Amino acid sequence: MLNIALFGPPGAGKGTQSAYLVERFNLIYISTGEMLRREMGAGTQLGEQARGIIAAGGLVSDEIIVQIIEKTITENPDASGFLFDGFPRTFVQAYILDGLMIKLNTSLNCLINLHIPEDISVSRLLRRGETSGRLDDNETVIRNRLREYHEKTVPVLQFYRDKGQHHDIDGTRPVEEVRDDIIRILEKELEKNLFNLVLFGYPGSGRGSQGFAIAEKFGLEYIATGSMIHEEIDNNTAIGREVTEMYQTGELVPDEIVVRLIEKRLANPKGARGFIFKGIPRTLVQSYILDSLLRKHGSGISKIINLDVPVLELVRRLDARSHTDRRMPYDASTGNIVKRLKEHETKTIPVINKYRQHREVVTIDGTGTFEQVFERLSAVVEAGMHTSR
Repeated sequence: MLNIALFGPPGAGKGTQSAYLVERFNLIYISTGEMLRREMGAGTQLGEQARGIIAAGGLVSDEIIVQIIEKTITENPDASGFLFDGFPRTFVQAYILDGLMIKLNTSLNCLINLHIPEDISVSRLLRRGETSGRLDDNETVIRNRLREYHEKTVPVLQFYRDKGQHHDIDGTRPVEEVRDDIIRILEKELEKNLFNLVLFGYPGSGRGSQGFAIAEKFGLEYIATGSMIHEEIDNNTAIGREVTEMYQTGELVPDEIVVRLIEKRLANPKGARGFIFKGIPRTLVQSYILDSLLRKHGSGISKIINLDVPVLELVRRLDARSHTDRRMPYDASTGNIVKRLKEHETKTIPVINKYRQHREVVTIDGTGTFEQVFERLSAVVEAGMHTSR
């Protein structure tokens, strides 16, 4: 995801650049003014609150603004990112946006400031006033607006300088040159993005074989709690012996073991374009753990896919696997198979539903030949990688 804030005084050309960037990078445009007008036009509760404040001559509070921004973001779960035009406008709003981004499991990549001297800003706006007929494009009003802008914006720019997310661009040059500079900055930001896929599905849905094949095709690092833990078992470590006992009774591996193993892999991506997670998160607790682990390493979940296979087919597959060298410990009996399926239903389905509240979970038909399922998966992953990079 690419989230950027575009700054600049009136007349800097933010509108022109925003229109291009939104189309070029498939971003959702967020302007507080436009959002307020949209909410008021739709007669929403937030819109009516804002209308009453404006009618009384007041300023719309940060509390209302942040609710409208959060609503816009959550209503666009499949967006490739968001472009904030002129927001945050104050130091306080910068903190608000930071907190909102954390809540929504994302972050602002950078702030780009189109810098132009005051005299150029004034001359541009006066020329605009000659053609647009806008009454506020006169020199007195313009200089008042510029003074207010600089008083409020300097602390915001410093906030992002301190975070290492600030970029200054000379906005006095031709539109194309400014645009090229912005694109170079954003392309570098996109290069930092890892594509992280979470693959859900009941035991027997084919997550393991499909996930491994997808990882190979798209240059992702395959992270499966099962395979990592089996390495511990094969090496007869203390963790391996403990886990063996749990598997025999169909229990889940403790989260503290899973966390240590996954963090070790995240810290050493080995040049992969991202990660594919199979077998985690299995519980709501693990979903928060994974989100936190990814954020710690400057990343997040890019795509969530759920392989859908009918229950009877799952049982048939697991029973057939129990007679091969690929059998899992919980394949040992029908009772263990049923217990494992029930465990997925009670503990993992709520995780999928949690993600559905804020983003798209793509459900793919997991029946058919391996090649057929792989083709369906590949199409979704390819489209997801295209929009996230």
